[in-house]
Amino acid sequence: MILLINILQVLLNLAWIIIIVQFILSLLIAFNVINTYNDLVRQLYGGLTQMTEPVYRPIRRILPDFGQIDFSPAVALLGIQILGLVLARLQVVANGGPL
Repeated sequence: MILLINILQVLLNLAWIIIIVQFILSLLIAFNVINTYNDLVRQLYGGLTQMTEPVYRPIRRILPDFGQIDFSPAVALLGIQILGLVLARLQVVANGGPL
């Protein structure tokens, strides 16, 4: 049980990093600091977008439209943080700690 919880925590940390990198890259592209004419940037952004879009899509359906501002990465990060706290609590309980 503890091994499964640790694996899930690592996956949540990886998802956190992917969302942060995709968010920063999208800001850099939006403010024209870097452009998508570079093949590496285009492929990296496309890959990160394909990984994060299945997480963002249900969140965007629930959130109201804020125009140009997309709050789905922030909501996804908040959800990941909550799941991480739940997993940490489960790990304490699995180790024989108090509820």
